[in-house]
Amino acid sequence: MKKKRTKQIDHVRHPPFADKMPAPIYFRTEHMPARGAYPVMRHPWSEFVYSYSGITEVQAGDDLFLAPPHLGLWIPAGTEHTSFNHNETVHCSLYISRKYCKPMPDELCVVVVTPLVQAILDFLRDNPADNNQSERQRLLRVLVDQLANCQITGSYVPATSNPDLDALLQELRNDPADNRSLDQLAADFDMSKRTLMRHCQLELGMSLTEWRQRLKIVRALPLLQGGHSVESVALDLGYGTSSSFIAMFRRLTGTSPKRFVATKMPQTNEPM
Repeated sequence: MKKKRTKQIDHVRHPPFADKMPAPIYFRTEHMPARGAYPVMRHPWSEFVYSYSGITEVQAGDDLFLAPPHLGLWIPAGTEHTSFNHNETVHCSLYISRKYCKPMPDELCVVVVTPLVQAILDFLRDNPADNNQSERQRLLRVLVDQLANCQITGSYVPATSNPDLDALLQELRNDPADNRSLDQLAADFDMSKRTLMRHCQLELGMSLTEWRQRLKIVRALPLLQGGHSVESVALDLGYGTSSSFIAMFRRLTGTSPKRFVATKMPQTNEPM
């Protein structure tokens, strides 16, 4: 079983409606303060969540999904879930009636946001309007169509039900700057290097190196958006030089840390 981790929750928010959607497709943005959460919920429509800044966590059963701002989260209708953010975030929720969701997966997953989808999301944020307007609904349907064309993946930083691997991953979560080699980690957790590599591929779907780099990305974003320099973030995450951190960041996100933060900073701190 996965370990249950207690989160400090200072702010609780609730969905804008409970039983009936006010429009076939409904878009809204919200500013969430640090340590904000939504209670456990289940609704008869699907939801797409995208963070303009910060990182939103969505928990569904024992599965925890994290999505930094270049990714979104797809939550199918009827999925029991809750969400939480450690740091301040600005995110949007796109609520979608079942009849428009047929091309989308029937399981909670991460969506790799394309430049076109991001452009539409930015436009919707910057141009608030009545969701029932016919022009707005047409644009929202285009957005849903484009989501169906996006790449789908699992959790950005996946968890595991294997207790031995989970203990190792938790130690790395507690200290992302931990630079022990694969051999050292395997020895410290009483397993062979080959066994550790096999566990990672079977349980995480990726190498431990890839997992550690994704963890560093997730930890770096709030620091960068909080005004920390690239150099200080690189050192905090265990890199000897900022250039090696920038190279890793560019490989995983497709852009540099400074450019990424510049394009992801919220335009307003007020909820819409």
